[in-house]
Amino acid sequence: MKLRDVRLGPGVIVAAAFIGPGTVTTATVAGADYAYTLVWALAFSILAALVLQEMAVRLGVVGGMGLGEAMRRRFSGGAGRVLSAALVIGAILIGNAAYETGNLLGGSLGLQELLGGSGRLWAAGLGLVAFALLWTGRYKWVERVLVGLVAVMGAVFLTTAIAARPDPLELARGLVPAALGDRRAMLTALGLVGTTVVPYNLFLHASAVRERWRGVGDLGPARADTVISISLGGLISVAVLVTAAALPVALRVTSAGDMAQALEPTLGRWAGAFFAFGLLAAGLSSAITAPLAAAYATCGVLGWEGDLRSAKARGVWVPVLAAGVFFSLLALRPIPAIIFAQAANGVLLPVVAAFLLYLANDRDLLGSWSNGRTSNLLGALAVVIAAMLGVRSLALALGGL
Repeated sequence: MKLRDVRLGPGVIVAAAFIGPGTVTTATVAGADYAYTLVWALAFSILAALVLQEMAVRLGVVGGMGLGEAMRRRFSGGAGRVLSAALVIGAILIGNAAYETGNLLGGSLGLQELLGGSGRLWAAGLGLVAFALLWTGRYKWVERVLVGLVAVMGAVFLTTAIAARPDPLELARGLVPAALGDRRAMLTALGLVGTTVVPYNLFLHASAVRERWRGVGDLGPARADTVISISLGGLISVAVLVTAAALPVALRVTSAGDMAQALEPTLGRWAGAFFAFGLLAAGLSSAITAPLAAAYATCGVLGWEGDLRSAKARGVWVPVLAAGVFFSLLALRPIPAIIFAQAANGVLLPVVAAFLLYLANDRDLLGSWSNGRTSNLLGALAVVIAAMLGVRSLALALGGL
């Protein structure tokens, strides 16, 4: 297969999903506090995401099922079905509703930097944009918008990283795991992994590839889309970290919003607005994909029709989006819900990854395209790291209650 034959799409949706305001903020803080020391954590997270998302792609293209649907069919017994449904509905549906607030407020921060005005009203406006796009139910339209937003983020964040003139030698040294004895640094490193390897993306990807490809013959293009898109998304995250690391010590920042102003002495008069435009794209892209993923996951696990225009699908994504807009208008962070979402994400990730690993070894489902030894080894490593993230998330959640 030649490069010109590659058609990007579902993989870009996954990249758009994990490059949200949370990822931008986490990468900003990591670069500001630890310079290039934690680049290795992002490198690992990209590898783990590639391994797990490729399994999701095989499930969707070869098995012809979304992850939620495969879980429902494979674990058809009472206990298995109840567990899988509880995991999806309790964690992804409610968790995504909580995170949607952060997506909308993050995007509104970019609009405030660009145009001024009220963050609450901008967040509501972004919610309306997301609603209008999802209400059309046209997957191709959603895909094209998200491809465009990822292109914007790539242009913005990669340009700012290059303009910041990072030290290539120090950047290369960052690929070697360090700061392992520093508890705070390790928590930040795990946070970088957790913002890239996202459980709802596994549901989203397996369902999205079915909209574009079906059958073993399409596995090559689907894999190419995955590798290119996830790698680009990871590169964007690295670019944010590198940009923050290259700022003068006096301009150290604690959030992505701060970096919009902090970049002006380094990159010129319009640098802050340029970075804010990237933050806007990050917020809007994640505000679209979070409700989309919740709909795909919930419909799959409950055996409902996955068409975004169906009443049941709209009955999932509309409340998720509405919850984000509601809490944004209140100008309040829904603390209890977000604490729950952090804990749910941490608990859900290793469980979903383990389910996916199990299904990827099912020869009745995937035949000769089931996992090989290397995939199982890398997948098991990803599950172990996911379990570490789960412990961290629960500890943070319990500490915040």
